[in-house]
Amino acid sequence: MPLPPRWIRRVVLAPAMVVFAALLAGTMPVWLLLAAAVSPVVPGRLRPLRVLWMACVYIVWDAAAVLALFVLWLASGFGWRKRSPAFQRAHYVLVGQFLSVLFWQVRWTLRLRFEVVGTDPDVALPGRPELVLCRHAGPGDSFILIHALVNWFSREPRIVLKDTLQWDPAVDVMLNRLPSRFVTAEPGPGESLVEQVGHLARGLDENDAFVIFPEGGNFTPRRRIRAIARLRSRGLDDMAVRAEGMRNVLAPRPGGVLAALDSAPDAGVIFVAHTGLDRLTTVADVWRELPMDKAIIMRFWSVPPEEIPADRQERIDWLFQWWSRIDEWVETNRPDAAPAETNRPDGAPAETNRPDGAPA
Repeated sequence: MPLPPRWIRRVVLAPAMVVFAALLAGTMPVWLLLAAAVSPVVPGRLRPLRVLWMACVYIVWDAAAVLALFVLWLASGFGWRKRSPAFQRAHYVLVGQFLSVLFWQVRWTLRLRFEVVGTDPDVALPGRPELVLCRHAGPGDSFILIHALVNWFSREPRIVLKDTLQWDPAVDVMLNRLPSRFVTAEPGPGESLVEQVGHLARGLDENDAFVIFPEGGNFTPRRRIRAIARLRSRGLDDMAVRAEGMRNVLAPRPGGVLAALDSAPDAGVIFVAHTGLDRLTTVADVWRELPMDKAIIMRFWSVPPEEIPADRQERIDWLFQWWSRIDEWVETNRPDAAPAETNRPDGAPAETNRPDGAPA
């Protein structure tokens, strides 16, 4: 279904979400009682009740965010000053607060834990913009990454993400006010996708983090095969061979990464790997795993600007080398794998992590 125009999303979808959330909140006790009555006959520990509760929380959370954004719009002079530094900062603070609430509920309801292992201490180094390159796998990993950047590392993310996420009213309103790019599989007239990415990466300041998922979509075995076939169809046999050696990630698409590197020559690069939700590729997978009782394990590697290659082909090879390293890390750190060594790539000891999953 095509995405409706912005005015429909603002005038129809956003208010409809608020009304729906109000109606849901008023009738929630009835639905929860029904779910509780059904839960004993459904395999899993209170699975229907957990799913219903999490769905209700998300809808109310989304509607509350829309209302908070409306208040900020009024306070900014009906949107007149919404791009000013003060109101941009207010929006990032709002993002952090709402994500904290959401992940508090995720931990409590779905029994998910978040752990950071072996992360380079200079990931949170202040005073330098960063390009954040993350693998894409499992439901909600983009939410997890933004939560980490905002609430653990005090960064202000600029995000490249799919335009279909604008169906969510809170995501739509918030990220269209903040520096971000919603991209489509087939860009229309105007700037190409690579040009849009490069434009977004310009002018990063000391606490900005430019976020991109170089794989272009969530990992699935079928997408992996298609990515390898696409490389071969373009005559990129060497890259296809390297992609075949990676079992847990898709071959990265270097265009957007190269554009971001060109636009932000003073930025460092942070590579992010995570595992725990990799095999949840369908709704049936998610339902079967509830309650999850899982640990989302994350690893951050920091590369300073002076260690980033300058030549285009060298950068592509460098990106594929890092993606191979991420693939190996994922293989070693799967929940069913043996515990991995958590030292940094340079051999320094792993850092100590706080109980809430944020680096110390």
